[in-house]
Amino acid sequence: MTHPLTVAVLGPGGTGGLLAALLSRSGHHVLCLAGAETAENLRRDGITVRSPQFGDFTAAVDADTELRVPVDACLATVKHTALDAALTRVPPAVLGDALLVPLLNGVEHPALLRGRYRPDRVAPGVIRVESTRVAPGVIEHGSPFTEIDLAGDPVPRARLEALAGVLTECGATARVAGDETAALWAKMAFLAPFALLTTRYGVPLGTARTQHRAELEALVAETAAVGRACGAPADPVRALARYDAFPPAARSSMQRDAEAGRPLELDAIGGALLRAAERHGVPVPVARRLVRELRGAGY
Repeated sequence: MTHPLTVAVLGPGGTGGLLAALLSRSGHHVLCLAGAETAENLRRDGITVRSPQFGDFTAAVDADTELRVPVDACLATVKHTALDAALTRVPPAVLGDALLVPLLNGVEHPALLRGRYRPDRVAPGVIRVESTRVAPGVIEHGSPFTEIDLAGDPVPRARLEALAGVLTECGATARVAGDETAALWAKMAFLAPFALLTTRYGVPLGTARTQHRAELEALVAETAAVGRACGAPADPVRALARYDAFPPAARSSMQRDAEAGRPLELDAIGGALLRAAERHGVPVPVARRLVRELRGAGY
C-alpha cells in the first residue's frame, strides 16, 4: 500500500460515505465533516457498507463539524444545494496545500471553489456510482462499478496521479482525465437529459427512452452541441446507446430527490446547461422547456 493519507470527506452521504469507508478499510485516516449529530454517530459506530462489489463491512472513521487539522485531500461529496453551507466546514487557511476534490454534478462549481481556495489545488472529479445513504453511517451501494475521473488543469499531475492510485487501491477504478472541461461535460452530457426527462415525467429511464424518445434524442443533441461549444468533444450516438444499455428501472438522483421532497439540483444541472447555451448562442428549446416546466411545478 502507498503511504497512508489523511483524507477529509465533506458530506458522508451515499457517495462520500462509500469512499470514506473504502479509504478507512484500506488503512487511511478518514475524517468525515458533518453536522454534530451525524459526526457523533460516525465516531461511535463508523460507516457500514452493503455492497455487491465490495461486500458488507463496517469501517471506523473520525468525524468533526469542521476541518481543524491538516489533511492530504478533501473530497467534497455534498449536493449542490448544500454546497455553500457545507464549505463553512472547510476553512481555506486550514485546508492550505491539500487537494480539494469536488465530486459534484454540474460544470460551474470549479470556478466557485477556485475563488475560495487555492486554484491550483482544486481538482474536479467525476464519479459514476449508485450509492445511497439509508441512515446515518449506513450506505447501500448498488452498482457493480465505482469509477472516478480526476481532473484539474492547473493541478500538478503528480498529485492527481497519486490520489488516483490511492482510490484504485481502495477498490474504485480511478484515473486522471486529460482535460477538465471534457471530463465535466462528458458527465453533464449524460446526466442532464437523464435527470430532466425522468424528473419531469416521474418515470424510470426505460419509460423515458421509449415513450419520450423524441425528447430524449433532442436533449442529447442539444447537450452535445453545448458541450462542443464549450470545448468538449461529444458523441450523441454513443450517448443514446448508453441510455439504451442502462437498466430500464434506473432513476436519476434528481428524480429520487423530487419523490422524497428534497431540494433539486435543477439549477446546477438544467440551469447551468441553459447558461452555457446562452453564452455560446446554442439553441436548446427542449431543455429550456423542461427546465421551465420543472420550475413551474415548484422545483
